[in-house]
Amino acid sequence: MSRRFFLGVDLTDDMRHGIAAHLEPYRSELPGIVSPPANWHLTLRFVGPLTPEAIDRLLFGLSGADWPDPFRIRFGPLEAFPNHRRATVLWMSLSQGEQEMRTLANVVERTVRRAGIVAEERPFVPHLTLSRVRPPADVRALIEAVPPFEGKMDVARVDLFESVPDPRRYPVIDGVSMVGSEQTFD
Repeated sequence: MSRRFFLGVDLTDDMRHGIAAHLEPYRSELPGIVSPPANWHLTLRFVGPLTPEAIDRLLFGLSGADWPDPFRIRFGPLEAFPNHRRATVLWMSLSQGEQEMRTLANVVERTVRRAGIVAEERPFVPHLTLSRVRPPADVRALIEAVPPFEGKMDVARVDLFESVPDPRRYPVIDGVSMVGSEQTFD
């Protein structure tokens, strides 16, 4: 099986614990396959399978990208794709930093294309996936019941994650700091 990768923003442990505590009273009502807090992240761009050479090329491009200044995000209410009546994905929105996340995703998209990876065709929507729902479910009552989570977090780094299927997990493989030209490689 080929290794699959994506770029994103990892959550801090404090943020994971805060969101988990916020959702705990509603845990039994969350539909579908609920992602464990250890897997929570904000995806910027799927890149798919990569060879070791392609990973090096991508990370080199990311290290020289023209990053925006670090910024703060604030999480918001629950939402659903494609809609609340027939949800296939339950997710948490952003109430602050949404435009900055779009700008960050645009920088990532340009960098990925320069590394020779095919352009993304889906529009970017900043979100934190909480569960995948099959078959689709009506989540209107849940979305009404759960108050917005207003936790804040600074975004100053873009990470390369691997999507490991069994058991499902998303380890950070490497990353780049957005601060100046300083590079951070784990």
